[in-house]
Amino acid sequence: MAYSKKIIFFLFSSLLLLHVVSSVEFTVVNKAVGTPGGVRFDNEIGVDCSKQIMVASTDFIWKIFQQSSIADRKNVHRVSLFIVTDYDGVAFASNNEIHVSASYIANYGGDVKREITGVLYHEMTHIWQWNGIPNAPGGLIEGIADYIRLKSGYIPNHWVGPGGGSSWDQGYDVTARFLDYLEGLSSGFVAELNWRLKYGYSANYFVQLLEKPVDQLWADYKAAYGH
Repeated sequence: MAYSKKIIFFLFSSLLLLHVVSSVEFTVVNKAVGTPGGVRFDNEIGVDCSKQIMVASTDFIWKIFQQSSIADRKNVHRVSLFIVTDYDGVAFASNNEIHVSASYIANYGGDVKREITGVLYHEMTHIWQWNGIPNAPGGLIEGIADYIRLKSGYIPNHWVGPGGGSSWDQGYDVTARFLDYLEGLSSGFVAELNWRLKYGYSANYFVQLLEKPVDQLWADYKAAYGH
């Protein structure tokens, strides 16, 4: 019976992913062919694997954001990934496109497939999240993207631990850890916060959802981890 349930769950999960594929087109272009980063991308990650990551991360993000219907989501029909030589950072998302640095891929010292998977979970979040049109603090937007990466499990070892950081909107891993703490206070908090960011941004959202100002929540968070 347990084995049958596993098969049913696998088939159901596969159907969900097929639904994602049917509603959104994902494209991947290696524009760094022949460069060290482009060659490493082809050898250790590849186009097909990248598309699978984009599909899986989209499904994961929709679940975290509790967006079970098309009406709940941003109206995006195509997401494109480019491996590029003209960007010196790690990656960025803009206009439903994700650009990943070939140089970063070439020089990354660990499991590059796992790292780029985490990067794509972060960048795909930028594709699907709301941004307060666009008045939300940049640190919060980046923090939500890294929160998704945190929940996916694809985080690097150098991330700050729970309770670390100097301010709630410092961004990235610091804010991601804080959001994870807030999610623990009220399940669905991140999904509700993201939904409200569709219509604008107010620091009062934290009071409305958790009955405390964000600065007090940050103080509580720091105290909870002995900081």
